[in-house]
Amino acid sequence: MKQINADGGLIKLAREHFAEVKVSGDGGFEGRFGILSLVSGEYGSDGTLHVDVQQMKGDELSDFLEQEDGREQAMESRRRWSSFLDAATGYDAKKRGDKAKEFAKKRVKAMSGVRQARQFMGISTSLTSETRAEAEGYITEIEEALERGDFTRADGRAKKLAKLLEG
Repeated sequence: MKQINADGGLIKLAREHFAEVKVSGDGGFEGRFGILSLVSGEYGSDGTLHVDVQQMKGDELSDFLEQEDGREQAMESRRRWSSFLDAATGYDAKKRGDKAKEFAKKRVKAMSGVRQARQFMGISTSLTSETRAEAEGYITEIEEALERGDFTRADGRAKKLAKLLEG
């Protein structure tokens, strides 16, 4: 994000890859190209890239592909999309996939940690009210982090919750 902003921002990068790019929000953009009927993106406050893409479907896509250079434009659309993501994230497609799997694992681990803690707290007779209150505080933090999509924080809090209940 810092490098992109130093080089003119996400909007400049989007203009290198898409057409009809317009400023949207605080440093965000909206654009299109070929079969990509709408591409929008912005960096979140934590530096993560948030993007949304809408692609032609059904009859609209069929009509587009039947045009003289429709198939080439469709392939160029996918190439531009991938190239944009490479530049905007600093990761190639494989690394982006690995990162997505990593975040998904953290999410699942955090959710599992909450479920296990609730089960343990439900059957335990030896937990003090202070420990239960602290555990509920962690659970609240985990659920809030999951809601925000901050899976790293949720996973870290779930580990602390597990340690609290072990001891």
